[in-house]
Amino acid sequence: METKHRVVIGDSRELDRVEDDSVELIVTSPPYPMIEMWDEMFEEINPSIGRHLTNGNGRSAFDLMHEELAKTWREVNRAIADGGIACINTGDATRRVDGSFRVYPNHARVIEEFENLGFEPLPDILWRKPTNSAAKFMGSGMIPPNAYATLEHEYLLIFRKGEQQRTFEPEYEPRYNSAYFWEERNEWFSDVWKDVKGALQTLDNNELRQRSAAFPFEIPYRLINMYSMYGDTVLDPFWGTGTTSLAAMVAGRNSVGYELEEEFTEVFEDRVTGVDKMTRQVVTERLDQHKEFVRDRQNDGEGPGYTADNYSFPVMTKQEKQMQFYTAEKVERNKNTYTVTHEKVEGSHALQDSQTRGQTTLGPNSG
Repeated sequence: METKHRVVIGDSRELDRVEDDSVELIVTSPPYPMIEMWDEMFEEINPSIGRHLTNGNGRSAFDLMHEELAKTWREVNRAIADGGIACINTGDATRRVDGSFRVYPNHARVIEEFENLGFEPLPDILWRKPTNSAAKFMGSGMIPPNAYATLEHEYLLIFRKGEQQRTFEPEYEPRYNSAYFWEERNEWFSDVWKDVKGALQTLDNNELRQRSAAFPFEIPYRLINMYSMYGDTVLDPFWGTGTTSLAAMVAGRNSVGYELEEEFTEVFEDRVTGVDKMTRQVVTERLDQHKEFVRDRQNDGEGPGYTADNYSFPVMTKQEKQMQFYTAEKVERNKNTYTVTHEKVEGSHALQDSQTRGQTTLGPNSG
């Protein structure tokens, strides 16, 4: 299996390199309006935003920032196929403007924009990005009533384009090959992800670090597995350091990313060099977790009732029987397009890099 991954250096308010109805999934984390690190970017695309901030008109600046983001959402609407899913990671902002401290509800505004475009909101997911800073507690400390709750959670807003789900032929093989484990379903489709934490920013370039935000790999990887299948294309209109494309490579999907700053492609190139090892690690971790789950169920006398068709391990449901894992074995680059060659993980196939060959297998007695 081959997947293609394109990086377009350009403004996502005009997705000119993406055809109508050509993508099945959107996974992105846009700049958050009224978070100070993004002020300069918003001011560059609309100088009126800077003037409103200078004059203390926080709500006006907030509205104008979302008007700029809405231009991208309109392009997203054009690019995504009917029944496709849009996953938007966003957080609200707290800020004092002209002496007034308040919350700017970014998540509510994004929901409004997508509803206006005709998307159907689906249940969202919360995840926490806690900080250890003592300064996170704001207000009057231990004296009521003028303190404020910490703001450490972010939203994964989920939307479907149109009222109808995607439809498939019965037993459509790519769909069933893309199945996830029963216990993964229970964890991933929970409305609160307690096990996902914020990612540390590791960029060496200070200027790039100031123009990017940490986006944990686990978030796009889960969403891609939850809402797409092999053969689908994932679009990230706010690409940054390419975490969504990296997750798509590991998950065996195609991807397209839009990014204003060409320097980020150099960061991504460094990340891609380890994608083969990363896919083996991710698949091995999923399989190890499944084996542990099976052992616990069997110890409780509630063992799974099916065996996977392509492997020797048991699974809970009939829908999991045709699941097929892949590893990325080869990456070729032609300018800003990457072609990844994936190989099936067979029942006795070793999952390891060249330095540990033969140590990790998927046999019935492994793990």
